[in-house]
Amino acid sequence: MLESLESEKLCTLALVNTPGIGAVTIRQLISYCGSAEKVFSSDYKKLIKIPGIGDKAARMILKKEGLPQAETEWANCIRSGATLHFFSDSTYPNRLKSLYDAPVLLYSKGNFDYNSQRTIGIVGTRQISEYGKSVTETIIKDLIPFNPLVVSGLAYGVDITAHRACLKNDIATIGVMASGLSVIYPATHQKTAKDMEQNGGLVTENALYTKPDFMRFPARNRIIAGLSDITIVVESAKKGGSLITVEFAQNYHREVFAVPGNLNNPQSEGCNNLIRENKAAIFTSVNEMAEAIGWNLKNKEGNLSVTQLEGLIDPNQVFDGFTQDEGQVLSLLKRQGVMQLDELSWQSGMHLNKLAALLLNLEFQGMVRSLPGKKYGLI
Repeated sequence: MLESLESEKLCTLALVNTPGIGAVTIRQLISYCGSAEKVFSSDYKKLIKIPGIGDKAARMILKKEGLPQAETEWANCIRSGATLHFFSDSTYPNRLKSLYDAPVLLYSKGNFDYNSQRTIGIVGTRQISEYGKSVTETIIKDLIPFNPLVVSGLAYGVDITAHRACLKNDIATIGVMASGLSVIYPATHQKTAKDMEQNGGLVTENALYTKPDFMRFPARNRIIAGLSDITIVVESAKKGGSLITVEFAQNYHREVFAVPGNLNNPQSEGCNNLIRENKAAIFTSVNEMAEAIGWNLKNKEGNLSVTQLEGLIDPNQVFDGFTQDEGQVLSLLKRQGVMQLDELSWQSGMHLNKLAALLLNLEFQGMVRSLPGKKYGLI
């Protein structure tokens, strides 16, 4: 008999493996029913009333269509040493929790912290030039003092150059895969992928033996964007795949930088267009980027220290005269110091649009200050 927690996770995995049910619908099901286990114990009349659940999906849930595959996948993960991170787990990345299209679960191998204080995505063309290679390696080397987690896609070109430069400079790096953990793609990157597990690792939303089908790459790109505070595009063609990552990053209210390139090089056309159309800030150096987004080396954690907070904030302060939502946000900022917008949204449980309006009102009242990098803190 499975223990309660393990049973809940297995049931969630079964929902993931139920045909025709996506991540948004799964979260809706669990929200309406109270847990994944209760989804499977619900009757047809209850399931059919849940938005997004039609007759076919309801019947598949009742038949527990996804359970046999979930049990097999669970056993395979244990055997292969893969770790499962469910969206309700404390180990699930905070940066993804507030995203409307976040994966229900992630598979991972390696040694890294999803919730590193600084994460940066580095993406670009598979047809990397010598200029692109040199810029990528320089970016990684100059990032050493900031101790970030570098996110990329394990692909040819910019991705693998970034991963290998991280290994060389002892910077944690993770490769987000469009395949399962047991299908390294491209196969020529297997050694690099294995080396990354010592200081970083591999991440995917796909089952262990999933092949890298074409449509899985855009889905992979959204995870790269979601995990990254900043995305840097090193080189990209006019319609390069990395531009999809940029679109996701912008939708998630994340910072985007693009490296300017040779006007005669087609692999720089995408980056130059992003800069010209004001879809990305121009990247000139790591230090200038860090200054623009508020990365302060004096405080590597990115937040005010406890001592600083005690000096700035009266511990007995009560937020009288504010609404319940305003008080909640002020309390979070009082306790944690400077917070990113997405993190604040997740911890407060507020939608980004509502939170942005609330923060603007608090700024007008002189309670909150806006900082570079979509961060906020108390005045």
